Amino acid sequence: MKRDITLLINKSEITAGTRGSSLGPDAIMAAARKGSSHYFGQYPIKHVDEFNFMLDHDVKYPFSKRIEGLVKVFNSVSDNIQEIISEGRFPLVIAADHGSAGGTIAGIKASYPTKRLGVVWIDAHGDLHTPYTTPSGNMHGMPLATALNEDNREVAINSLSDEVTLMWEELKATGIKGAKVNPEDLVFIAVRDTEKEEKAMINRLNIKSHMVAEVREKGMNVIMNEVNDQLKDCDIIYISFDVDSMDPLFTSHGTGTPVDDGLKPEEAEFFLGEFAKNEKTVCIEFVEVNPCLDEKTNKMAEVTFDLLEKTTRSL
Repeated sequence: MKRDITLLINKSEITAGTRGSSLGPDAIMAAARKGSSHYFGQYPIKHVDEFNFMLDHDVKYPFSKRIEGLVKVFNSVSDNIQEIISEGRFPLVIAADHGSAGGTIAGIKASYPTKRLGVVWIDAHGDLHTPYTTPSGNMHGMPLATALNEDNREVAINSLSDEVTLMWEELKATGIKGAKVNPEDLVFIAVRDTEKEEKAMINRLNIKSHMVAEVREKGMNVIMNEVNDQLKDCDIIYISFDVDSMDPLFTSHGTGTPVDDGLKPEEAEFFLGEFAKNEKTVCIEFVEVNPCLDEKTNKMAEVTFDLLEKTTRSL
């Protein structure tokens, strides 16, 4: 199966807690050029509207930092995804921070409103916080909550203004109103750093999570079969790959929130390649390369480009 790929570049980093992920897509391009690859000359490229100028101004909403900009980013991502899909092409997304992935999911669901969507979240983090539960206010920890149409008020620690509540509802309604994915159609791989409020949602919704130790104990093929079985009733599938799913020992600390004991690059390569071969997969997203934090001179971008290139060959 050969896909007609369009690359969607998203340099928004307004939801991250550290600076520099907006440079991630360019760092990946630099890694390609360093290896004399013409990868980025082979495919049409679209760009998401970004509002990174907001980083130069005070935060207005401490429990949902820069949410007013994220609403616009969500809409831009969703609109671009819908446009690419309407052209019969495959959106391969290269994004800065992970906060806008809810917009990606919104665009997919708006493109296939009657289709049942499965989401594979390959990440160190669950990203299930909401403005009601966040301890930091950084919205890169919230994209899956928007996709699930969840507030998680059962364990709320924050009270929101009417203005923030309206914008949060607008985020959740991007593309199409209501939940974009059902909890039983969401699966985590390599998630290992969650907070108690997120754990409460994981338990309440019974979200399936495959830990790194389980990947090693059972073997990658077994995990892959289990994921496919879980998502067998889904019509379409979206893959979100955060580079912090990988162990910094084998990559670098060139990402916003690195976590030890992650996947090896070859394990990430296996999962990405297998999902790319699946005809149900309609979008793959790579996120969170941050060259400003890389102690190995762009190593994370180089590893990520290698994974991107190999994944593309399987599409």
